[in-house]
Amino acid sequence: MIELEAITKKYGDHPAVNHLSLNIPKGEIFGFIGPNGAGKTTTIKIMGGMLLPSSGSVKICGINMKAYPEKAKRKIGFIPDRPYLYEKLTGMEFLQFTADLYGVNKNGFVQKAKEELKRFSLIDWADELIESYSHGMRQRLIFASALLHDPEVIIVDEPMVGLDPVAIMMVKDLFKRLSKKGVTIFMSTHTLKVAEEICDRIGIIHRGRLIATGTTEDLQREAQITDADLERVFLLMTTES
Repeated sequence: MIELEAITKKYGDHPAVNHLSLNIPKGEIFGFIGPNGAGKTTTIKIMGGMLLPSSGSVKICGINMKAYPEKAKRKIGFIPDRPYLYEKLTGMEFLQFTADLYGVNKNGFVQKAKEELKRFSLIDWADELIESYSHGMRQRLIFASALLHDPEVIIVDEPMVGLDPVAIMMVKDLFKRLSKKGVTIFMSTHTLKVAEEICDRIGIIHRGRLIATGTTEDLQREAQITDADLERVFLLMTTES
Protein backbone atom coordinates (compact mmCIF):
# COMPACT_ATOMS: atom_id res chain seq x y z
CA MET A 1 0.00 0.00 0.00
CA ILE A 2 2.96 2.30 0.66
CA GLU A 3 6.08 1.89 -1.46
CA LEU A 4 9.12 4.11 -1.06
CA GLU A 5 11.91 3.40 -3.52
CA ALA A 6 15.33 4.93 -2.82
CA ILE A 7 13.88 8.22 -1.56
CA THR A 8 16.44 11.00 -1.19
CA LYS A 9 15.78 14.61 -0.23
CA LYS A 10 18.66 17.06 -0.24
CA TYR A 11 18.85 20.62 1.02
CA GLY A 12 21.95 21.95 -0.68
CA ASP A 13 24.52 19.20 -0.19
CA HIS A 14 22.85 17.88 2.95
CA PRO A 15 20.64 14.77 2.55
CA ALA A 16 17.77 15.04 5.04
CA VAL A 17 16.62 11.62 3.78
CA ASN A 18 19.14 9.34 2.13
CA HIS A 19 18.13 6.45 -0.20
CA LEU A 20 15.25 5.26 1.96
CA SER A 21 13.32 2.26 0.68
CA LEU A 22 10.31 0.77 2.43
CA ASN A 23 7.32 -1.39 1.59
CA ILE A 24 4.32 -1.36 3.93
CA PRO A 25 1.52 -3.82 3.08
CA LYS A 26 -2.21 -3.43 3.41
CA GLY A 27 -3.47 -3.38 6.98
CA GLU A 28 -0.11 -2.92 8.67
CA ILE A 29 0.52 -0.41 11.46
CA PHE A 30 4.06 0.79 10.88
CA GLY A 31 5.89 2.85 13.49
CA PHE A 32 8.58 5.29 12.37
CA ILE A 33 10.98 6.43 15.07
CA GLY A 34 14.21 8.39 15.17
CA PRO A 35 16.02 11.22 16.97
CA ASN A 36 15.13 14.85 16.31
CA GLY A 37 16.42 15.87 12.89
CA ALA A 38 16.70 12.28 11.68
CA GLY A 39 14.40 12.83 8.67
CA LYS A 40 11.03 11.63 9.98
CA THR A 41 8.95 14.68 9.10
CA THR A 42 10.69 15.11 5.74
CA THR A 43 9.83 11.50 4.88
CA ILE A 44 6.21 12.02 5.93
CA LYS A 45 5.86 15.17 3.84
CA ILE A 46 7.25 13.34 0.81
CA MET A 47 4.79 10.47 1.36
CA GLY A 48 1.91 12.93 1.66
CA GLY A 49 2.87 14.75 -1.53
CA MET A 50 3.82 18.01 0.18
CA LEU A 51 7.50 17.70 -0.78
CA LEU A 52 9.05 16.29 -3.92
CA PRO A 53 12.03 14.01 -3.34
CA SER A 54 15.33 14.90 -4.97
CA SER A 55 15.31 11.34 -6.30
CA GLY A 56 13.38 8.14 -5.80
CA SER A 57 9.67 7.40 -6.04
CA VAL A 58 6.57 7.10 -3.86
CA LYS A 59 3.57 4.88 -4.60
CA ILE A 60 0.37 4.94 -2.58
CA CYS A 61 -1.96 1.99 -3.30
CA GLY A 62 0.06 1.44 -6.47
CA ILE A 63 -0.36 5.06 -7.63
CA ASN A 64 2.79 7.03 -8.40
CA MET A 65 2.70 10.21 -6.32
CA LYS A 66 4.71 12.27 -8.81
CA ALA A 67 2.72 11.19 -11.88
CA TYR A 68 -0.76 11.28 -10.34
CA PRO A 69 -0.54 13.39 -7.15
CA GLU A 70 -4.26 14.14 -6.77
CA LYS A 71 -5.26 10.52 -7.30
CA ALA A 72 -2.65 9.32 -4.80
CA LYS A 73 -3.59 11.94 -2.19
CA ARG A 74 -7.25 10.90 -2.30
CA LYS A 75 -6.14 7.55 -0.86
CA ILE A 76 -4.52 9.23 2.16
CA GLY A 77 -5.78 10.56 5.46
CA PHE A 78 -3.01 12.93 6.56
CA ILE A 79 -2.62 14.03 10.20
CA PRO A 80 0.29 16.43 10.83
CA ASP A 81 1.76 17.15 14.24
CA ARG A 82 1.09 20.89 13.87
CA PRO A 83 -2.19 21.16 11.95
CA TYR A 84 -3.30 24.44 10.39
CA LEU A 85 -6.97 25.15 10.92
CA TYR A 86 -9.14 27.99 9.68
CA GLU A 87 -10.15 29.46 13.02
CA LYS A 88 -13.10 31.47 11.71
CA LEU A 89 -14.83 28.29 10.56
CA THR A 90 -16.91 26.12 12.84
CA GLY A 91 -15.95 22.49 13.30
CA MET A 92 -18.71 21.39 10.93
CA GLU A 93 -17.72 23.99 8.34
CA PHE A 94 -14.13 22.77 8.45
CA LEU A 95 -15.30 19.21 7.86
CA GLN A 96 -17.41 20.45 4.92
CA PHE A 97 -14.34 22.22 3.51
CA THR A 98 -12.29 19.02 3.86
CA ALA A 99 -15.06 16.90 2.35
CA ASP A 100 -15.21 19.18 -0.70
CA LEU A 101 -11.45 18.78 -1.22
CA TYR A 102 -11.76 15.00 -1.22
CA GLY A 103 -14.97 14.82 -3.21
CA VAL A 104 -17.02 13.23 -0.44
CA ASN A 105 -20.59 12.52 -1.52
CA LYS A 106 -22.66 15.55 -0.51
CA ASN A 107 -25.73 13.42 0.26
CA GLY A 108 -23.86 11.40 2.85
CA PHE A 109 -21.69 14.16 4.25
CA VAL A 110 -23.81 15.27 7.21
CA GLN A 111 -24.26 11.77 8.59
CA LYS A 112 -20.58 10.92 8.10
CA ALA A 113 -19.45 14.21 9.68
CA LYS A 114 -21.69 13.68 12.71
CA GLU A 115 -20.35 10.15 13.13
CA GLU A 116 -16.76 11.41 13.19
CA LEU A 117 -17.57 14.33 15.50
CA LYS A 118 -19.27 11.93 17.92
CA ARG A 119 -16.34 9.51 17.71
CA PHE A 120 -13.96 12.29 18.75
CA SER A 121 -16.30 13.84 21.36
CA LEU A 122 -16.78 17.04 19.36
CA ILE A 123 -20.45 16.84 18.43
CA ASP A 124 -21.44 19.42 21.06
CA TRP A 125 -18.88 21.81 19.54
CA ALA A 126 -19.82 21.25 15.90
CA ASP A 127 -21.21 24.77 15.43
CA GLU A 128 -18.61 26.59 17.53
CA LEU A 129 -15.74 28.50 15.93
CA ILE A 130 -12.45 26.63 15.89
CA GLU A 131 -10.77 29.58 17.57
CA SER A 132 -12.59 28.55 20.75
CA TYR A 133 -11.22 24.98 20.60
CA SER A 134 -8.46 23.78 22.93
CA HIS A 135 -5.30 22.24 21.46
CA GLY A 136 -6.60 18.74 22.12
CA MET A 137 -9.93 19.52 20.47
CA ARG A 138 -8.15 20.84 17.40
CA GLN A 139 -6.11 17.65 17.19
CA ARG A 140 -9.27 15.56 17.43
CA LEU A 141 -10.89 17.65 14.70
CA ILE A 142 -7.95 16.91 12.41
CA PHE A 143 -8.43 13.19 13.09
CA ALA A 144 -12.13 13.53 12.22
CA SER A 145 -11.37 15.37 8.99
CA ALA A 146 -8.72 12.83 7.96
CA LEU A 147 -11.22 9.97 8.23
CA LEU A 148 -14.12 11.63 6.39
CA HIS A 149 -13.30 10.12 3.00
CA ASP A 150 -12.57 6.60 4.35
CA PRO A 151 -8.88 6.62 3.35
CA GLU A 152 -7.02 3.42 2.55
CA VAL A 153 -3.81 4.85 4.04
CA ILE A 154 -3.38 7.01 7.14
CA ILE A 155 -0.16 8.96 7.57
CA VAL A 156 0.17 10.53 11.00
CA ASP A 157 2.96 12.55 12.61
CA GLU A 158 2.99 12.37 16.43
CA PRO A 159 -0.61 11.16 16.79
CA MET A 160 -0.82 11.49 20.57
CA VAL A 161 0.40 15.10 20.90
CA GLY A 162 -2.14 17.19 22.83
CA LEU A 163 -4.48 14.30 23.56
CA ASP A 164 -5.62 13.37 27.05
CA PRO A 165 -5.36 9.75 28.30
CA VAL A 166 -8.94 8.91 27.27
CA ALA A 167 -8.38 10.23 23.72
CA ILE A 168 -5.04 8.40 23.50
CA MET A 169 -6.71 5.11 24.36
CA MET A 170 -9.47 5.80 21.84
CA VAL A 171 -6.95 6.56 19.06
CA LYS A 172 -4.96 3.40 19.79
CA ASP A 173 -8.14 1.31 19.64
CA LEU A 174 -9.21 3.13 16.46
CA PHE A 175 -5.91 2.36 14.73
CA LYS A 176 -6.21 -1.30 15.65
CA ARG A 177 -9.78 -1.48 14.31
CA LEU A 178 -8.88 0.29 11.07
CA SER A 179 -5.90 -2.00 10.60
CA LYS A 180 -8.15 -5.05 10.88
CA LYS A 181 -10.30 -3.53 8.13
CA GLY A 182 -7.27 -3.29 5.83
CA VAL A 183 -6.29 0.35 6.37
CA THR A 184 -2.54 0.89 6.30
CA ILE A 185 -1.22 3.20 9.02
CA PHE A 186 2.17 4.93 8.97
CA MET A 187 2.84 6.53 12.34
CA SER A 188 5.83 8.69 13.23
CA THR A 189 6.22 9.07 16.98
CA HIS A 190 8.55 9.82 19.87
CA THR A 191 6.23 7.86 22.17
CA LEU A 192 8.10 4.56 22.00
CA LYS A 193 5.75 2.71 24.36
CA VAL A 194 2.84 3.45 22.03
CA ALA A 195 4.86 2.23 19.03
CA GLU A 196 5.82 -0.92 20.90
CA GLU A 197 2.23 -1.54 21.95
CA ILE A 198 0.32 -1.16 18.68
CA CYS A 199 2.75 -1.34 15.73
CA ASP A 200 3.20 -4.51 13.69
CA ARG A 201 6.64 -3.34 12.58
CA ILE A 202 8.90 -0.46 13.46
CA GLY A 203 11.50 1.39 11.40
CA ILE A 204 14.36 3.38 12.89
CA ILE A 205 15.70 6.33 10.91
CA HIS A 206 18.99 7.93 11.88
CA ARG A 207 20.83 10.69 10.04
CA GLY A 208 18.49 10.31 7.09
CA ARG A 209 19.00 6.58 6.69
CA LEU A 210 16.69 3.73 7.60
CA ILE A 211 19.02 1.70 9.83
CA ALA A 212 16.63 -1.06 10.96
CA THR A 213 13.10 -2.40 10.44
CA GLY A 214 11.14 -5.21 12.01
CA THR A 215 9.14 -6.23 15.04
CA THR A 216 10.36 -5.28 18.48
CA GLU A 217 11.84 -8.78 18.75
CA ASP A 218 13.63 -8.35 15.39
CA LEU A 219 15.14 -5.06 16.56
CA GLN A 220 16.21 -6.61 19.85
CA ARG A 221 18.05 -9.38 17.99
CA GLU A 222 19.69 -6.87 15.65
CA ALA A 223 20.85 -4.82 18.63
CA GLN A 224 21.95 -8.06 20.37
CA ILE A 225 19.99 -7.14 23.48
CA THR A 226 17.04 -9.51 23.74
CA ASP A 227 15.91 -8.57 27.25
CA ALA A 228 15.43 -4.83 26.60
CA ASP A 229 12.39 -2.70 25.79
CA LEU A 230 12.14 -0.63 22.61
CA GLU A 231 13.46 2.51 24.32
CA ARG A 232 16.74 0.84 25.26
CA VAL A 233 17.09 -0.76 21.82
CA PHE A 234 16.43 2.60 20.16
CA LEU A 235 19.02 4.41 22.27
CA LEU A 236 21.63 1.72 21.64
CA MET A 237 21.11 1.70 17.87
CA THR A 238 21.01 5.49 17.42
CA THR A 239 24.00 6.28 19.61
CA GLU A 240 26.28 3.70 18.04
CA SER A 241 25.21 4.03 14.39
